[in-house]
Amino acid sequence: MLLAFLTALGVGGATLVGGALGFAFKGISHRFSDVALAFAAGVMLAAATLGLILPAVEDGGTLGLPTAIVGIFAGAYALTLVDKFVPHLHRLIEPDGTPSGASGGETLRKTLLFVVAIAIHNVSEGIAAGVGFGTVETSRALVVAGGIALQNIPEGLIVVSALLVAGVDARKTILCALVSGLVEVLGVGFGYGVVGAAASVVPVALPFALAFAGGTMLYVVSDEMIPETHAHGAERAATYSLLAGFCLMLAADVLLG
Repeated sequence: MLLAFLTALGVGGATLVGGALGFAFKGISHRFSDVALAFAAGVMLAAATLGLILPAVEDGGTLGLPTAIVGIFAGAYALTLVDKFVPHLHRLIEPDGTPSGASGGETLRKTLLFVVAIAIHNVSEGIAAGVGFGTVETSRALVVAGGIALQNIPEGLIVVSALLVAGVDARKTILCALVSGLVEVLGVGFGYGVVGAAASVVPVALPFALAFAGGTMLYVVSDEMIPETHAHGAERAATYSLLAGFCLMLAADVLLG
């Protein structure tokens, strides 16, 4: 329980680390940010596969594979429903880093919508980390949480940069970053407590919950992160950066496991 709580703070705090970088490096190039985000995408891809989906298959016995497949699609579809109400993250920010829409109130409105979208997606990521600590070995749970934390750093940077460009003052920008990280901490608590309790009553809930969380992470990687990293002319570098992130987490899973 204590380790899960500390990890929740670390996962949410990673957003604040990214936010601090957003204040320090307001003029970073798209190439650098795309390569960094692609590395985080590779980390998340490995975390979802090795830390959530494969354990779901292994823990489900004879029904492990079909349960995992259903869970993956259920998790992805859940975020599809979210995207019907909250636009895709990469569509709210133009290539120059300015929120889409003209200026003034419209710019601020779209920027705040962007922050809300980040927060909603952070809930699912937090649940994924919490499910890991509630249902699999600590080493694999740490792989998942580490992947999510790495992804939150460039995410926090984007949130802060977008708010500053929109003219939001520093204190309110910091508050938005705090809220974005806090919802992830709450997601970890929900995944750890509620899903863990359900798994103790209904055994099939365990592999389904793991696969569901993995499906949400695969959805975010494919639907949000990869399109963003391939939108500004750094596709090849982003691809190799994704592979590097994946291999890093593969090595971590093998060595820690």
